[in-house]
Amino acid sequence: MSVEPPGGIALTLIMVCLTVVTGMLDAVSFLALGQVFTATQTGNLLFLGFGIAGQGGVPVAATVVSIGAFVLGAALGARVESGLARLRRPWFPVALITEAVMLAAAAAAAWQSGPGRGLPPGRRYAVIGLMALAMGMRNVTAMRVSAPDLTTTVETRAMTALVSGSPVGRDKRLGYGRHLAGRRLASVGAMFVGGLLGAGLLGLGTSPMLVIALVAATVAATAFLVPGLARRRTATGN
Repeated sequence: MSVEPPGGIALTLIMVCLTVVTGMLDAVSFLALGQVFTATQTGNLLFLGFGIAGQGGVPVAATVVSIGAFVLGAALGARVESGLARLRRPWFPVALITEAVMLAAAAAAAWQSGPGRGLPPGRRYAVIGLMALAMGMRNVTAMRVSAPDLTTTVETRAMTALVSGSPVGRDKRLGYGRHLAGRRLASVGAMFVGGLLGAGLLGLGTSPMLVIALVAATVAATAFLVPGLARRRTATGN
């Protein structure tokens, strides 16, 4: 049984799709749950510092919940995925399905008739925690896949590589002349599109629950496509 994810264009498309939904999740967490990220933990570390310093009105408790859940998700992802790989089981789709289940649970916790900011604190923290838990596992998944410039959650490196390896930067060590700009642009663009899509849906009055549920369904659908794509990769020898 294949234990590796698909490669080539199929993997690139999967990772770009996952990047889009990451942008959607952070749009929900920041805009509907209140100045906290669930995927972009660099921002949360800064928010935590701002909050402890008492500046900017940043909610310390929500940030701590997100960071803590993200760390727990990373530990869980590392244990589960490495364990499945040692047993030669298909860790990649299992990781995506587990992520989708966590996000579905977050959507259920976010259910209500009003806006996300109106959730009771306990439920709001539960939604933030479940989303961050899923994103912690996602980061392990992306690191294990090792798709260049496609981390699905952090775009600073991809943006730097895009500019430095372009005719503007002309840095051969960073990819100038190696036709990598398309993948890097897709990575950066996917995060922007995801944030735009998530914010747009919320702006149209879509409940945070439905946006999170849409992301969960997308991740689950991607997971079910992986085995077929991996078998195709094996059959073609790519």
